Amino acid sequence: MAHIAIPIPSQLGPQDIEVEVSINGQRQALHYRVELFFWNEYGVPPANRAECLNHILSNYDQNWTLYYIGLPTEKSIQITFVRKKEIVLLSPFLYSLLNL
Repeated sequence: MAHIAIPIPSQLGPQDIEVEVSINGQRQALHYRVELFFWNEYGVPPANRAECLNHILSNYDQNWTLYYIGLPTEKSIQITFVRKKEIVLLSPFLYSLLNL
C-alpha cells in the first residue's frame, strides 16, 4: 500500500482524524486516532517501557488497531490507531476485493 503524508497540527490530547480520498474515481473514508501517552501515568521506569507499551496496546479500545508508533521521548510516546473495518468503501467492487 502506498502512503501519503498529511501534516496534522500538533496539540495535546487525543486527535480524531477523518480522511476521505478518491483514488481512480473510487472513494473511501478512513478514521484515525492519534494519542500521546505519558510514561509517568503508568509509573514505569525507563527500562520497562516496552512492557508499558505492550500494556497500552493490549488494553486499548478493541475497535481500533495499531497503525503507527512514534518516536518515544523521555516523557511520552505518540501512537496512531486506525478504526477496525472503518474503511467505508463507496464502491462495491473495491469492497469485494478486500474480503472484509
